[in-house]
Amino acid sequence: MRYHRVPFRRITGALARMLVLYWCVLSLTFVLLRLAPGDPSTFLLPPGATRAQAAQLRTSMGLDRPIATQYARWLGTTLRGDLGTSFVERRPVAAVLGDALPVSLALGAASLALSFIIGIGVGLLQAARRGTRLDLSLTGLSVLLVASPAYWLGLGAIACFTYLASTLGMPMWMRLPAVGMTTPGIELAGMAHLADLARHSILPVSLLAAIGAAGVARYARAGAVDLVDSDWMRTARAKGLGEVAALRRHLLANLRAPLVTLFALALPGTVAGSVFIETIFGWPGMGRLMVTAIVARDYPVVLGSAAAYAAIVILANLAAELLLPWADPRLRT
Repeated sequence: MRYHRVPFRRITGALARMLVLYWCVLSLTFVLLRLAPGDPSTFLLPPGATRAQAAQLRTSMGLDRPIATQYARWLGTTLRGDLGTSFVERRPVAAVLGDALPVSLALGAASLALSFIIGIGVGLLQAARRGTRLDLSLTGLSVLLVASPAYWLGLGAIACFTYLASTLGMPMWMRLPAVGMTTPGIELAGMAHLADLARHSILPVSLLAAIGAAGVARYARAGAVDLVDSDWMRTARAKGLGEVAALRRHLLANLRAPLVTLFALALPGTVAGSVFIETIFGWPGMGRLMVTAIVARDYPVVLGSAAAYAAIVILANLAAELLLPWADPRLRT
């Protein structure tokens, strides 16, 4: 396909809209945090602390000032690239996010890639075999995976592949670890460390990929069923093109635009939606960090996490908007 150049005016217009939306999301998050019940000082003070100590702590954190003053101060520091200091960990928020964000991005990227590879393949297979027992079985399985809560699937996977496998005396390579990214108490390096990390990644990545692939398969099947018997598909078959080649070359090309949109919507959802998986499996990613920060009323970390999530969502949608004319030539005008 010929390269399509995106007009510069379209890029600048999209960036302007995204910046305004980004500011609105962060400002709304700031206001909702301040209006929510609870006080960070109550989680940080030791038992038996006096009111004077509580007031001193609130002053040191800048919580005794009016909301407008707090917002102006936060906005000024954020524009300078300073996300503040964590109330709980007493570390810069950028450092806290720097430890957690790569974990969620790696987990999300691996599961998202598998979700689309498996989901598109299953969706096209269902469209080609629509109405058969295989199609009905895969439809039922995909609906079950999409409808089941992630925490329920996670606990079920741990019960089957960790505790039950250990109880039945299965070989060690079949007993998948349930908690953590690596084996605790063991210092590994090189390929041994990567192998241990990969073994701990099997359950969380597989669960996220299975849930995502079920949704992608339903989406791909719905789009492919409408196109699989179209005139141009019948023409391709009449010219001697095999079914698999026709699906790959022609039908998948026409599904490219909706799949690009779906990918843009699924990317932030995969990173943000790993809250339950990271909590259940003990992965120190953004989902687990966000839950801990909300419970502890760690305002700087919550705002920093919201900024990271909003940036991922906005950039994913911006990329999809710029890629749609490439995916669908009809949109170039």
